[in-house]
Amino acid sequence: MSDTATASKSERAYDYIHERITRHQYSPGYRLVLGTIADELEMSVVPVREAIRRLEAEGYVTFERNVGARVAVPDETEYVNTMQVLSLVEGSAISTAAPLLTGRDLAEARHVNAQMHQLIERFDPHEFTRLNQRFHTILFEQCPNPHLLDLVHRGWRRLPGVRDSTFTFIPERAGHSVDEHEQIVQLIEDGADPLEIELAARNHRLRTLDQFLEARHPDTHQ
Repeated sequence: MSDTATASKSERAYDYIHERITRHQYSPGYRLVLGTIADELEMSVVPVREAIRRLEAEGYVTFERNVGARVAVPDETEYVNTMQVLSLVEGSAISTAAPLLTGRDLAEARHVNAQMHQLIERFDPHEFTRLNQRFHTILFEQCPNPHLLDLVHRGWRRLPGVRDSTFTFIPERAGHSVDEHEQIVQLIEDGADPLEIELAARNHRLRTLDQFLEARHPDTHQ
């Protein structure tokens, strides 16, 4: 089999496993049996193994001795550390991207935020999280500094474990999050000082982190 064919199958295996993890068809701790997945995809285990290695590098999968590959169990410490760093780099990326965002970009961000608002009454944390990532991406993706943008992307990739369940723990945060999104967009639209935009984006993420920790450890946040 050519390297190109193997890479193509590996990408297909990656998409297959990744989707099932993010949609919770493969829940945390679920054992990933390479042979079974390979049979389901009608391919050898080689591209499946490559896909799982990639997912391990991104934090979706862990390897345990005498067990093999499993879907990663959320690590709260990792989540806290990542959210703290991401608040800094994403806030900076959004403020740097702000002058480059067009009226169309801001209209799209508002459209996504409106969809998030519609989900609040009949809450779907998975879909809300997906739209939340889309909203943030619109704002930071135009960042002209590729190194800063790479750090933001790395931060988002480090959040697969707890991220999808964050709004499950704190559904009451959803409405505040939508309101804060609009405030950030308005600051960008008004041409606010870059530092004001950066702090708004940074504090938006830190409020989610604080509320998540309060929900997980209510006895220490009274």
